[in-house]
Amino acid sequence: MELNEAFYIGYITKTRGLKGELQLFFEFEDYMDLDVDVLFLEMNKKLVPYFVDTIKLQKNSTAYLNLEDVDHIDKAQPLVKKKAYLPLDKMPERDPEDFRYSDLIGYLVIDEEEGEIGEITHVQELPQQFMATVDFNGQELLFPLNDDLILGIDAEEEIIEVDLPEGLIDLYRGTEE
Repeated sequence: MELNEAFYIGYITKTRGLKGELQLFFEFEDYMDLDVDVLFLEMNKKLVPYFVDTIKLQKNSTAYLNLEDVDHIDKAQPLVKKKAYLPLDKMPERDPEDFRYSDLIGYLVIDEEEGEIGEITHVQELPQQFMATVDFNGQELLFPLNDDLILGIDAEEEIIEVDLPEGLIDLYRGTEE
């Protein structure tokens, strides 16, 4: 299976116990809806399938799982920090009206004052708010996604119009007024 045939769900954070149990941290929002019977872990830019023996979902975006043939901590340890994927056909269906900040990845950001800023490459949920990462002239520019800064979202054109705080873009330019 190739990366373009799968979707990212999270990564292995650590081992647990001596019998090869692993902790998986989900970065996929609807992780409770996932059917995790085979997990694909990225190794050397390839996806390697692992059959799931048992999985116990937790409320804090994690799960404890046992994989077939991973029955000892020595077999589990090399899997720590590996990214986990599922095949695209296992992606849960979502209501088209159910819009999320993570849907903004790939959108072009246009600031009211500065004009075109760049494309959103990542959306991260922090305890207080969501943050967007934009590729700004090869640098990562971060800004909060909140109603005060978002002027409009055009889903058809994949454009988000914002009014970023004064001076924010200058910080990334390295210029001072």
